[in-house]
Amino acid sequence: MNKVADIYILGIESSCDDTSISVCRNNEVLSNITASQKIHSKYGGVVPELASRAHQENIVPVYDEALKEAGVTLEQINAIAYTHGPGLLGSLLVGCSFAKSLSIASKKPLLAINHMEAHILAHTAKNNPDGNPTYPYLNLTVSGGHTQLVKVKSATEFELIGESIDDAAGEAFDKGAKTLGLPYPGGPHIDKTAKKGDPLKYTFPIPKIGEYEFSFSGIKTSLLYFLQKESKKNENFITENLEDICASYQHGIVSALLKKVEYTADKLMLDNICVSGGVSANSYLNESLRKLGVKKGWNVFIPPLSLCTDNGAMIALAGYQKYLCNSFSTIDAAPKSRWKPGVSL
Repeated sequence: MNKVADIYILGIESSCDDTSISVCRNNEVLSNITASQKIHSKYGGVVPELASRAHQENIVPVYDEALKEAGVTLEQINAIAYTHGPGLLGSLLVGCSFAKSLSIASKKPLLAINHMEAHILAHTAKNNPDGNPTYPYLNLTVSGGHTQLVKVKSATEFELIGESIDDAAGEAFDKGAKTLGLPYPGGPHIDKTAKKGDPLKYTFPIPKIGEYEFSFSGIKTSLLYFLQKESKKNENFITENLEDICASYQHGIVSALLKKVEYTADKLMLDNICVSGGVSANSYLNESLRKLGVKKGWNVFIPPLSLCTDNGAMIALAGYQKYLCNSFSTIDAAPKSRWKPGVSL
């Protein structure tokens, strides 16, 4: 029997403020180089114009380093995958233009990747600590821009079950942290500070809405009003109780996420449960999901930290799946600022 030749995919991610490029051999990550943009911390959030400029500065050196670390040349690459959407349009255009330029120069085919599907397909990477889930499975995608429940029927079939009707969970973490005076991005700082706090000390309610939908705008308002009220009584309330506030606020967000996961998994009769996206790096979410998984008899899958946040490897992994289906894109395809999983290009 002839050995099937390895497929090398170059993955380019530039949807927000991380410039990341990866080389994958089949579903094995050979390199995953990311340049993060520190400039946004002074503004408390991503500034789109500054993000696109930084991508232009970072993308060539990141590309060079990704090929060098993987030990391959552009000639060995079979196809070029890039984030086609959703994301900040200016940032997407940088990665898209770079991918198309490489494609024209090297005569390599293009693979237009949905960023949200790529987060989900991070679970297909070789040597993930939890292994790879079998289809179908339920995926909770949680990031700064999205909170979605997706039924994953195969590596190329996605059904969006529900999503946030307003703010994403990651946005609630970041804006809550800003209210508390913590640096941007706030999610990791809340997670770290909450480790010494009591998650049940204070209550921050989440509204009950549709069957599969989320809403996180209210919990931010609840935190703001709570802090204003308590600070009138004690001007040092936040600094004296920061650990408990962070733990309780985090508990409210995570509880809302897991209630919907449990309900949806029961309703759809799925026992393979995955989480992905930047907020999947949150230690309290991971611990709580694993505990719930034991209680429910689920198989729980959490990606390694390197595949949680925006990264080129997930784009290359998704590209590999599209390559197997000969699902190539054309040079004239324009990037999309909005693009739901499961919707064709």
